[in-house]
Parts: sequence; C-alpha cells; structure tokens
Amino acid sequence: MNLLRAAATVSGLTLLSRITGLVRENLTAAIFGASAFTDAFFVAFRLPNLLRRMFAEGAFSQAFVPILGEAKARADSAASAAAGGDAGVQAEQARLEMRRFVDRVASALFWTLVLVSAAGVAAAPLLVTAMASGLRAQPEVFATAVTMTRWMFPYILFVSMVALAAGILNTWKRFAIPAFTPVLLNLCFIGAALGLSSRFDPPIYALAAGVVIGGIAQLAIQLPALARIGVLPRIGSPFAAFADPGTRRVLRQMGPALLAVSVAQISLIINTHIASRLGAGSVSWVSYGDRLMEFPTALLGVALGTVLLPSLSRAGSLGDDAEYRALLDWGLRLCVVLALPCTVGLALMAEPLTALLFHYGRFDANDVAMTRMAVAAYSVGLLGLIAVKVLAPGFYAKQDLRTPVKIALFVLVVTQLLNLVTVPWLRHAGLALSISVGALANAALLLAGLWRRGAWRPLPGWPRFLLATVAASAAMAVALGFFVPGVDWIGLQARPLARIALVLGTVAVAGLLYLAVLAAFGMRPAQFLRRSRD
Repeated sequence: MNLLRAAATVSGLTLLSRITGLVRENLTAAIFGASAFTDAFFVAFRLPNLLRRMFAEGAFSQAFVPILGEAKARADSAASAAAGGDAGVQAEQARLEMRRFVDRVASALFWTLVLVSAAGVAAAPLLVTAMASGLRAQPEVFATAVTMTRWMFPYILFVSMVALAAGILNTWKRFAIPAFTPVLLNLCFIGAALGLSSRFDPPIYALAAGVVIGGIAQLAIQLPALARIGVLPRIGSPFAAFADPGTRRVLRQMGPALLAVSVAQISLIINTHIASRLGAGSVSWVSYGDRLMEFPTALLGVALGTVLLPSLSRAGSLGDDAEYRALLDWGLRLCVVLALPCTVGLALMAEPLTALLFHYGRFDANDVAMTRMAVAAYSVGLLGLIAVKVLAPGFYAKQDLRTPVKIALFVLVVTQLLNLVTVPWLRHAGLALSISVGALANAALLLAGLWRRGAWRPLPGWPRFLLATVAASAAMAVALGFFVPGVDWIGLQARPLARIALVLGTVAVAGLLYLAVLAAFGMRPAQFLRRSRD
C-alpha cells in the first residue's frame, strides 16, 4: 500500500470536511454572531463532543485498532497458509474468532453508550454547571444550554459507533469512507442553520437539531461499507459481550487510554469554565480560533495518524522493528515539512483568515480582533499538536498506553500553571497559548520516550532536511510579514470578492515561495513516497 497516496486520500477528504466545517462556522458566526446564546451552544455541544473524544476517537480507538489489527493479521496469515485440510479449518476459525471479537466489542460499546446517553440527559443541568458555571448569571441562557445538552447527548451513541466502524474500515485499509463522514455532519449543520433557525425560539436550537441529524447520517453511510467487507457488527447481549476475553482485553487497554484522553478533556473543561467567566463572547472567540487551528491539525495530523496506526500495529505485532522505525521517521518528516509553513501562515495571517471566514453579519470587527488573538496563540503549538498525532500511535501500536498517560498528566499540570500567568495577561488568548505550549511539551516528551526505548532513530538526511524546511519557512515569514500588515482586512468587508481573492492569492504565493525554496535545496516529492509491507 502506498502510504503517501493513502495519506493524501485521507487528507483530501479531510480537506473537504474542514472546508464544509469552515462554511458551517461562517454561517454560525454570520447568523448567530458571538453572543451568550452561541456560548450556550458551544458549551452544550462540547459535552457530548468531549465524551466522543474519550470513548470513541480517543480511548476506544487507541485500544481497539491495535488488537483488531492483531486479530486480522492472524486471520490473514492463516488464510495465506491454508492449502486445504486442517489449514483451511484453522483459517476459517481465525476468521470467525475475529468476527466474534468485533461483534462482542460493538455490543459492549453500544450498551454502554445507551446508558451514558440516558445519564447525560438526566444530569444535563449539573453537567452544564460543571462545564460553564458563568452561564448561570443569565438564567435564560443557562436553560437554553441545558435543553441543547439534552437534545445532543444521544449524539455520542451515533458518533461512537461511527468510530467503531472507522476503526474497522481503517484496519482493512478502507480510508475514504471514514474520512468523508464528517462532511455529512457539516452538511446537516449547514442545512439546519439555513432551513430550521426560523422554526425555533431561540433560533440557536436549530444547530442542536443539525448535530443530531448529522450523527444519524454519519452512522448510516458506514454500514454499507462494513457490509461490503463482511465485517458488519451484530449487536447482541451485553452480558455475553462483557464476558468475552477479547472485550475484556480492550477494556483493560482502554483504562490508561481513557485516563490519557480524560486529562486532555479535563484541561478543556477547565479552560471553558475560565472562558465563561471572562465575559460574553469569550467561549465563542476561543471556539472560532480552535476551528481555524483544527483545519491544519486535522488535515495533516489526523491523516497521518489514521494511516500510520494500522501499519505500525502490524509491524509491531510481527516484530518488524526496522519497518516500525522507518514508518515513524517518514511520519515525522511529513509532519515537519507540512506543519512548519502552516505555523507561519496561521500566525502571520490570523487577521485576514479570521476576517475572510467569519467577518459577516453579526460578527463584527471586535470579534475579528479577539478571534485573531486566539488564532495567533494557537499557532504557537501547531507543530506540537500535529506531531502528537504521529508520535502517539508509536506507543499505541505497541499497546503501551501508560507512557502517554504519564506525559498527559504532566502536560495538564503545565497547561493549568501557565493559565495562571497567561490568562490575566492575554485573557481568552492566554488559554490558547497555554494549550500551545502544552502541546509542544507533549510532543517533545513523546519523542524522547520513543528515543529512549529505541523505537525511533533519525534516518540519514535530517540535518539537510531541517535546514531546507527552516529556510523555506523563514522566506515565507519575511514575505507575509512585509505584505499582510499593509492591507485593511476589516475595511475589505464591503468588497468581499476582493478580500477572498486577496487572501487566497496571498496564501497561494506564500505556498509557492515555500515550495520554491525547498526545490532550491534539492527537495522533491518523490523523497516522501513510501509503501507499507502489508
């Protein structure tokens, strides 16, 4: 399998997802602005989203995919060795064991999340208070947040089953459908904002309805893809599911993974709580800034992590240490060559990008300035945020989830200590800066851990590679630093087409300059081609 092509496929579909996500945020900003009610929506959506990251894309995927990869490798090996007779029987047994494992894990996940969703609906007032007690100062806003939380909490059930399906499809090297599914959520979100806001009072309820519809749509598109590869899970008894040794193994692995992901989400809860006390709009400014930061993070980091984890898991299960190190080295080089220019671009183009995407309708010049500060602060840690997506699978593939937990705990402490300094100084942007510094610390510690155990060693060519990428990024920074401050990006609101052309043209020229400098140093795309051995 061509890893660069697979990563490009995932990245391309993720790009589509992020474009539709930015359209969704643009509409949210234009229709609803950055108000107390949008704060209420972001708080309400953050609760099921938090659990999604913990149960689904976080702890569950990290524990499930490597173990499923082992089961699939055994089944594939048995099938390859089968030449009839006992070997054929053994191959069929290995396949059935793998199917039984998927069914039991799916059943355990389904019934657990039914209970979690019911508990979340019942405890919505307490959860909103814990997440953003500052909303209690406005009873109507608090009540709206509670209602939207109750509407959206079942979203975790749908999206967690989507994560299960994505883990299976990615293990089978079917990356396209899982990468495309977030587009459906964004389209449902957009459709609800445009078509349903006039039917609700307050109109913000339309966004909550869009989230629920999107969760159902995401799950629906995965089921035919699972059926085509013959691994459509069957939901059975929860008692049989939890008694299964394979399920128990996943649960044991989920323990430390859940703690690691929980640490990140605890930090998010604390930051949301702090933002809710910094004044109306603060939660929204941080959320809009986070959306811009997530664009390159998902486009690069998620794509690399998605492609690397199954291949790393296979190399780890087969004891192929050379392949394992080479895969990590390839991922890190792609991370550096793509993340450095994004860091420079996000930092120096924070205002034009924010203005282009959000400066419409009720989103005014002050909102642009406040969001720009959050974007610039987030850019500091972009390389770390993307690198973690490459480095963490290096531990997960070896089924070592305890080391990332220890690192995450340390990073949580560092982040919150930094908040004591940065928030009084930079207000909401201080929260983003603390997250950025924590992300850099996380990536550095993960890299050091892989180095100590010999899981990664730099292959030849790193000094020249780093010199080229730093020089190209510096050239881009000089060009953007000279041009961007000279344009009145806010004033161009009256000429939206001119602003679109100017922002996109600036991005294109900066990107071409970066590539030209890389080419001058002799760097070519073919250097990043790589095939996995499966």
